[in-house]
Amino acid sequence: QEWKTPFATWNPQDFCNISEVVLPLDTYWSPPIFIVERVDEQNSDMNYMTLMHDGSFNSTRPFQVTLTCSLMIFKFPFDTQTCNLSVASFLYPVTDLVMKIRRAASESMNHNQSFFLTDGEWKFTNLSIIEYTETMDDKGYSVITYKISMQRRPTLYILNLILPTCALYLLDMAVLFGPSSLEEKINFQIAIILGSSMLAVILNNSLPTSSNKPPIIGTH
Repeated sequence: QEWKTPFATWNPQDFCNISEVVLPLDTYWSPPIFIVERVDEQNSDMNYMTLMHDGSFNSTRPFQVTLTCSLMIFKFPFDTQTCNLSVASFLYPVTDLVMKIRRAASESMNHNQSFFLTDGEWKFTNLSIIEYTETMDDKGYSVITYKISMQRRPTLYILNLILPTCALYLLDMAVLFGPSSLEEKINFQIAIILGSSMLAVILNNSLPTSSNKPPIIGTH
C-alpha cells in the first residue's frame, strides 16, 4: 500500500538529513482494505510502515490468505481455472477514497513471477486487473479485482489414470475377440473388472467434487 498525507511532512535538513522513518502501523491513519473472496487468512507480524519526508507512506504486509473460487472442472484434468482476488474498502465511499494500481497487469505478472508456484499442480498463465466502482446502499466504493488464470498440469493424471484405463479397455477388446476359450475369457474378464474397479476408486479420490457438472472423465 502507498498513500500520501500532506500533514506529515518535514524538511530533512532541519532534522539531521533524516528523510524517512519507520513507524508502527497504528501511529497514523492507513487505508483499511478487505479481500472480498477471503475465507481465512494468516496475518503477518510486520505491522510497520515507512514515512517519507514528503508525506508518502509505504506499508508492505505479506500474509497468506484462503479464497473462494468457482471451479469449472468439466475438462479435468485439462482444465483452466480463473479465480478473482478483489481488494476493496467498504468503510470509505469513492468520494473519500479511490484505490489505484501501482503496476499494469503485464508488469505485475513479470514482477511477481518468482512468487508463483512453478513445480506444483498449477501453472499460472495470465493476470489481468480491473478497476471499478461497486455500488452498495446508494454509495460507490472503489474496488480492484485481480483475475488470475491457472492451468492444471495433467501429466500425473495421464500416467496414473488415463493410460491404465485405456490399456484395460484395449486388453478387454483383445480378450473378447481373441482365440481363447470361453473359460479363459471369463477369467480375463473378471481380472479386468477388478482392475477397472480399483482404477474407479482411485479416480473417485482424485476427482474434484462437483454437484452441478461433474468432470467428463468421471462419466465414462
